[in-house]
Amino acid sequence: MAEQVITPDEANTLAGLFRERVSRSPEAIAYRFFDAINGVWTDYSWRSMAREVGRWQVALAQEALEPGDRVAVMARNSRFWVMFDQAALGLGLVSVPLYTEDRADNVAYILQDAGVKLLIIGGPPQWERLEKRLKKLRSLKRIITISKVNENSDKRLRDLASWLPQQSEPLRVLDIAPDSLATIVYTSGTTGQPKGVMLSHKNILSNAYGGLQTMPINERHVFLSFLPLSHTLERTIGYYLPMMAGSTVAHARSIPELAEDLQIIKPTALISVPRIYERVYARIKENLASKPAVFRELFKLTVEVGWRRFEYMQGRAKRHPSIILWPLLKRLVADKITQRLGGNLRVAVSGGAAMPPDISRIFLGLGVPILQGYGLTEASPVISVNRLHDNIPESIGTPLPGVEVEIGKDSELLVRGDNVMLGFWNRPEATRAVMDEEGWLHTGDKARIEDGHIYITGRIKDIIVMSNGEKVSPDDMELAIASDTLFDYVLIIGEARPYLAALAVVNGVQWQKFADENNFPVDSVNEKDVEGVLLKRIAEHLHEFPGYAQVRRITCTEDDWSIDNGLLTPTLKVKRRQVHKKYNGHIENMYEGHMV
Repeated sequence: MAEQVITPDEANTLAGLFRERVSRSPEAIAYRFFDAINGVWTDYSWRSMAREVGRWQVALAQEALEPGDRVAVMARNSRFWVMFDQAALGLGLVSVPLYTEDRADNVAYILQDAGVKLLIIGGPPQWERLEKRLKKLRSLKRIITISKVNENSDKRLRDLASWLPQQSEPLRVLDIAPDSLATIVYTSGTTGQPKGVMLSHKNILSNAYGGLQTMPINERHVFLSFLPLSHTLERTIGYYLPMMAGSTVAHARSIPELAEDLQIIKPTALISVPRIYERVYARIKENLASKPAVFRELFKLTVEVGWRRFEYMQGRAKRHPSIILWPLLKRLVADKITQRLGGNLRVAVSGGAAMPPDISRIFLGLGVPILQGYGLTEASPVISVNRLHDNIPESIGTPLPGVEVEIGKDSELLVRGDNVMLGFWNRPEATRAVMDEEGWLHTGDKARIEDGHIYITGRIKDIIVMSNGEKVSPDDMELAIASDTLFDYVLIIGEARPYLAALAVVNGVQWQKFADENNFPVDSVNEKDVEGVLLKRIAEHLHEFPGYAQVRRITCTEDDWSIDNGLLTPTLKVKRRQVHKKYNGHIENMYEGHMV
């Protein structure tokens, strides 16, 4: 109901949003979580959340923190994450979210750069990884662990049970300006040290409200939260937006248990990244491969008919006679697949990376309401998103209400609005490099706008200029190749080189199948004969690219590219510079004997 929605003006701040939600629907279910001790899913009302946040505020007040001080959270999605965040925001503190699996040196850099005084972590695994680094940070005054750590040598260390008082106090919400700094979110750049994006209360509230105006979310919706809350998409759209609407949020147990949690929670709303859908589709393909051809043909027919129905419902095509088959195909095929996502989805937002159009088409054809969007942490983060009634999966949708977009020099997408950041923490020059005097945020992405829909066409900086002067976008090629389940990660190489080459991490299970099908030994990943077959396979994915944008050599590896070894960012983007450095010898071998 409309009266349940809290506007930015009514909230004023993020802590004000929480207070208003507690006031409007105190007994409604706010959060659902799995109680591991009793083995049951448990609900928390808004009133119960307010009581717990009051306890956290009492504990924080004893740490001699002042409004504006930075406090950090490095924990999995849970009610504790929300309690900590709301307690801090209500006291005027600035929260700094951290990825739970981030490397110790990166965490230490962020804590030092932001001048963090208090940190909350999950428990022993994180403490063991961070202990040596944290001992060197004298500005860090207190470390709280949600799970107890059997280590007392660091006097700053306290477990949550002993730190929190038994008694709560009424919720405190300081009267601060909407433009005040609410959080510093460090972007996981693929090159160089991360930069702290400063977001105000107004930035985030305006973005959540804009998102709420684009999709029919209300108090009856249930979100399943599994993207890290340190990811701004999940935080704004999967945490603050449901609070604004009065929806319930269930916190998933873990990614390995996600499939089971989807069946139990049966969410109506899902915030995800394309990789989740790609993995679901990969499993579908594997299952179909083991079945008779008739099953594969039936699946293909279902997607084709479903897609025609989707285009008809969107008003872009006439009603095709085959649509009459949809109720039968839906029952026989589509429903069995959509049940894997809980079977109750009304809205599924995909962001954080580009969704391959063919994957979008398959899921839309099966009846999954995927809306691809686009954003940047610097924009709080959503800039545009498709709508249920106006959904063009090749595009990133139309701008959110209150967000202006413009195409600038070199076809760069520019953004302006209340959602655009205050700037980078302690980086005035970096801020000026991306924000001009008229308030436009320079995204670094090339785009075009047709009939109001935005289409990303490449990156301004991530362009490979070959020795013959030809230019290619590695992102587009990598996306096309990585749609093949044989490859987990792909990196295109060719700057100042005569031709393009690729480094690829092969998927262990899929590589075994590939080797068996082609009668190759499993350990022949880089044999010459194998390379020829792989190049032909890659060429099939690049058939729409220009002739010069073809891969001539490839080196495969079964190495693990991960956050821990520094080859991936916390958002699982490949760090080009680090991968180039690690595999420099392999790269040079692929160009041996050729002029560069």
